[in-house]
Amino acid sequence: MKLPYSFARRHGVVITGLADEAASVALREGDDPSALIEVRRVAGRKLSIEHVTPARFDRMLADHYAGDGISAAAAMNDDGLGSLVESIPSAEDLLDSADEAPIIRLINGLIAEAAREGVSDIHIEPYESALVVRMRVDGQLTERHRLPASVAPMVTSRVKVMARLDIAERRLPQDGRIGLALGGKSLDVRVSTLPSRAGERVVLRLLDKENAGIGLEALGMPGAIESVFRAALSEPNGMVLVTGPTGSGKTTSLYAGLKLLNDGSRNILTVEDPVEYAMDGVGQTQVNARVGLSFAAGLRAILRQDPDCVMVGEIRDSETADIAVQAALTGHLVLSSVHTNDAAGAITRLRDFGVEPFLIASTLRAVIAQRLVRRLCPACAQWAPLDAARAALVGLATGTPARHPNPQGCEACGHSGWQGRTGVFEAIRITEPIRQRIMAGGDEAAIGDVAFANAATLAVAARSLVEDGLTTPEEAARVMRAGDAPPPVTTPPVLAPVQNG
Repeated sequence: MKLPYSFARRHGVVITGLADEAASVALREGDDPSALIEVRRVAGRKLSIEHVTPARFDRMLADHYAGDGISAAAAMNDDGLGSLVESIPSAEDLLDSADEAPIIRLINGLIAEAAREGVSDIHIEPYESALVVRMRVDGQLTERHRLPASVAPMVTSRVKVMARLDIAERRLPQDGRIGLALGGKSLDVRVSTLPSRAGERVVLRLLDKENAGIGLEALGMPGAIESVFRAALSEPNGMVLVTGPTGSGKTTSLYAGLKLLNDGSRNILTVEDPVEYAMDGVGQTQVNARVGLSFAAGLRAILRQDPDCVMVGEIRDSETADIAVQAALTGHLVLSSVHTNDAAGAITRLRDFGVEPFLIASTLRAVIAQRLVRRLCPACAQWAPLDAARAALVGLATGTPARHPNPQGCEACGHSGWQGRTGVFEAIRITEPIRQRIMAGGDEAAIGDVAFANAATLAVAARSLVEDGLTTPEEAARVMRAGDAPPPVTTPPVLAPVQNG
């Protein structure tokens, strides 16, 4: 049994459970309990009342109502698509929309489902036989809904209207964004359309604005890595780089660094493509290629704004690299990301951009490399000794105890066996021996020999996660380069624990 969403939100009350004798009700602290009279009338039984904080109430409200419209959306057919409303609902909150147009309910339902389940991307893919909706959770893409093919043009048009894109242009890719509220929770949805043979493909990337406030301590970095990052951020000038492939969490790490620096005493400016999270106290500029605002042009402009700290979303070309290095030389702290396989590769990448080795050695303070691996469900994962093939993936001894996902899963993980992702990190703090290797033109191997003489590489860090029971050898091997498994461990295996957890 559910109360109308608008009533529940306005009066701060949610029915959380029903029994024969009583209904369980959550009441937001500070709200007028007189609304419970109406709740009792609707429930038709006594009320068991729990007082909850406003923050907890918002989470309960979103979880309780986010599934509305999903079943109807999945079952829709041609008969329900007679009238398509081309205007955005006037309601401020996504869940509070009173508009019953089928396409609007479909889009709202899909986004609500995705937000509730922690989905990072929604893929809407038209084919001749069907419109397929897939969602990416913890890096894995799975099919969720299969709708009639005739729905595709209307879905695409509706998303374009919401993102303020040109609905008449179907031949060129377009990018936009949608700002939404979901039960008091703010979401920023990035929209990308791409023409294909059967229509336009649409990808929606969901960005939770609450992640903009994440701190360094929440990133899951090992203590040694976090110390390197904090020490580099405390420098008055220089360059700090975060490396890794797309989707490895580089932007989240950079924002965590900005949060540490954003104490009101510094002028912090960024140039990004796009601006993913809004941060109070930080001046953020978005790249716009159509008007000539590239990373290099934006960086050159913000250096005239008297910044103390500058973040460049990504160093993509020689011009941006050169300006970033010059900014670091002239007293600014520069944060940025580079696409490389590991931390040492960032140094050679700057060299490939034409930056002189002596400038790299003078300006670079630290490089953090990171990946994301799926984390086993702590409630249902099972211990078992590794066979020779799985142990060899990460250089462990045969018979070493490790955990693997429960095929049936449990309620905590949605019966998938996995729950969230965790980071794998390596870091290089630029010390005098490393500076000498850089100035001598040393390659990645030469720099790595010095940098990781007493520190863990990505491969060793991934193996540690397997030994700790946080992930599987297959997941760990996925973030390693071919042939990059750490040296084999020859110590005798410890007997696996009997209990799970």
